[in-house]
Amino acid sequence: MADCRAALKNDKVKAVLTANQAGLRLYPGYLDDAGQAALVAELRGLFAAAPLSTYRMPKSGRPLSVRMSNCGPLGWISDERGYRYEPTHPGTGRPWPAMPASLLALWNAVAFYPHPPQACLINHYRPGAKMGLHQDRDEEDFRAPVVSVSLGDSCLFRIGGGKRGDPTESFRLNSGDVLVLGGVSRLAFHGVDRVYAGTSALLPEGGRINLTLRRVTRPDADVSRPEPAASGIGPKIKSEIGSDALQHRH
Repeated sequence: MADCRAALKNDKVKAVLTANQAGLRLYPGYLDDAGQAALVAELRGLFAAAPLSTYRMPKSGRPLSVRMSNCGPLGWISDERGYRYEPTHPGTGRPWPAMPASLLALWNAVAFYPHPPQACLINHYRPGAKMGLHQDRDEEDFRAPVVSVSLGDSCLFRIGGGKRGDPTESFRLNSGDVLVLGGVSRLAFHGVDRVYAGTSALLPEGGRINLTLRRVTRPDADVSRPEPAASGIGPKIKSEIGSDALQHRH
């Protein structure tokens, strides 16, 4: 852990959490109130160009409980054809809006990875929404971490190991927290068991917004010129399980 702390340059970083997962870093309160409000204002503009959508599960077509959008060159989507990244919004057919400079700066500060993110998946959790345990495996270079930003109501986040049956640990993520899944934890199963309604006044409509910044292709790939016949990057290998998680390690 000494190496990680020595590498941290931003004085807003208050702690690093391992949770027995090498490469997992928690930055509690990384964004102050003003920073959170500014980011939410930017997201409102993004939603005007790329509306939040209800994606569907592959094969079954069952709707996900979390509404989603994206920004950046690529966006993660899900429908009956599978989980994948696409360069355009599935509803409007237009390219995803550009990633805000503030998010690029955040990536540069905490990712410890020399290449920029290509996708920012935006999840909006309304009351009762949750996310089953899953791995993020669509990306081509797992050396790049996933950087997560929490806005709005707090949630109970759960993370395990690289196998579905590995023991898990749970902890709260609050508005303004930044979580980095890198190293061994990059392919750890993780999810959101519940959202604690009314724990933040940041979003007038309530709920929680989670941003996850990802590098999708290898650094030598040219995402600006996708192959014409391509139907998206990578089938999603995302294993959903039940939501009866315990708050403590089990």
